[in-house]
Amino acid sequence: MNFNVGAPRIPPRILCIGLPVRDLTFRVDVPARGSKENASHFDEICGGNALNAAIGIVRLGGRATILGPMGDSRETSSRYIFDKLAAEGIETNHLIHMPNLVTPISAIMIDDSGERTIVTFRDPELWKLKLPPIDTLLEDCDAILTESRCASFCTELCAEAVRRGIPVIVDVDRAMSMSEGLLNASSHLVFSSEPLQETADVTDDGQALKKLAKLTPSFLAGTRGPRGTIWLNEQGELEETPAFPVHTVDTLGAGDVFHGAFALAITEKQDLRQALRFASAAAALKCTRFGGAYAAPQRTEVEAFLNQHATV
Repeated sequence: MNFNVGAPRIPPRILCIGLPVRDLTFRVDVPARGSKENASHFDEICGGNALNAAIGIVRLGGRATILGPMGDSRETSSRYIFDKLAAEGIETNHLIHMPNLVTPISAIMIDDSGERTIVTFRDPELWKLKLPPIDTLLEDCDAILTESRCASFCTELCAEAVRRGIPVIVDVDRAMSMSEGLLNASSHLVFSSEPLQETADVTDDGQALKKLAKLTPSFLAGTRGPRGTIWLNEQGELEETPAFPVHTVDTLGAGDVFHGAFALAITEKQDLRQALRFASAAAALKCTRFGGAYAAPQRTEVEAFLNQHATV
């Protein structure tokens, strides 16, 4: 590390925990059940919540390391993903090959509105991952961003990070148990709207956040796509950060880019309003382009976009 006063600041490093996925994407009209459809475009990319977020983080000027299970090292999908991550400058030393298993794979259909339908296969044996030592994982770690589905193998790590004062941001895209360990082994819980309501068993996002606030000291927010983000401030009051109006062509990876940008903003000590606005801008720009998280914007693009929309 360079301690020279004039040296460039070293970007924060975020440990992104999740399952990398090989994505096969097809641009199609909305298919009828049992029909055969011709795709107007095909692409093969990497995906998965944590991987997508890592791409967003690096594009925005941070450093990202992926931690999670992969299929057998001889597998085509596994080699493909490692090559793509290396090209993006994402650290892969904590990706763990699991012999004779299959790396997750998705078929994704994107319609004319930019909405996507996803079918994914994840080998159940991947959840039996054993992590490297905690001290090794937390070395030079400024924050953790994890998929909530990884709670079975990362809760202990996240709890120790919180004890050490390292932010732990959880991307919650499935319903959580009200006794879920990550409710307390985290500093920031960012739900999608549907799992937020399912977790709290409440049909209103704001009331769901207030109910969950009784169970966790973590910052709580709910993302709602074009309706923006609803969240609780330090006084327990509901606030909303509006989404930026853009022409949407592809929503694939937008939520993950949001989480990555938010995690990076937290490590940069941006206040919550600024961090959520920064994340919303990054996600909005991604939605204007095809390519999943590979359409994530650069830092200069986000800053210019925020300047152009200063009153939004």
